[in-house]
Amino acid sequence: MKKRLGIISLFIILFIAFIAVWNFSYQIGKEEAYIPFERSTEVSSIIPSEKGVFERSEHALDYANMPVDENHQRSLKHYYDNRAYHGAPPSIPHPIKDEMTIGANTCLKCHENGGFTEKFNAYAPVVPHPELVNCRQCHVPTNASGVFRPFEHRSVVAPKAGINNALAGSPPIIPHQIQMHENCLSCHAGPSAPKEIRVTHPERINCRQCHVPNNKEMTDIGTFKRAISNE
Repeated sequence: MKKRLGIISLFIILFIAFIAVWNFSYQIGKEEAYIPFERSTEVSSIIPSEKGVFERSEHALDYANMPVDENHQRSLKHYYDNRAYHGAPPSIPHPIKDEMTIGANTCLKCHENGGFTEKFNAYAPVVPHPELVNCRQCHVPTNASGVFRPFEHRSVVAPKAGINNALAGSPPIIPHQIQMHENCLSCHAGPSAPKEIRVTHPERINCRQCHVPNNKEMTDIGTFKRAISNE
């Protein structure tokens, strides 16, 4: 009887030792696989991609469930016509009260979250960078009555929708810079988005997971060096 109890006790001790060793090994394995995130106190000069779309992700499902207003859809042509050239900030197509208009007081009341404005019978586009409140620094009113002098400026060809896929069936590439366009939803989702580039899945807010930038517009031009004349 004592011999049998001794064997059983030995098996119990070995089992407990096995569990202890396995648990210790498992915990050590987790620690070795874990890569700690080092926080830097230095301010990075890199613009965080998609910062705005993550901040406004709460509106993504609203955009997905919102019916399309066929009578007030913006087109891609209208989107480009409201810019001096491809990549330029959009002009202000409506009258403004004061030349000293600042975004936080007036512009953002309509353009921070969008919405339909009966006065202009249109949806207000959502600004992708509401933290920049000095809107008039980049956006200027449309001046249709001014006299301009002819010049030799060549227009930049804007990208066309539907042909920006690297391969047949692959997600479209991003044909523009991401700087100042960190909120993809502002142009590609919601009722104010141009119908040609309105995304079908705004709830998938991690846009860069599938869509990659076009490297042709993001080529490093190198360091500028002034030429030294020998004369």
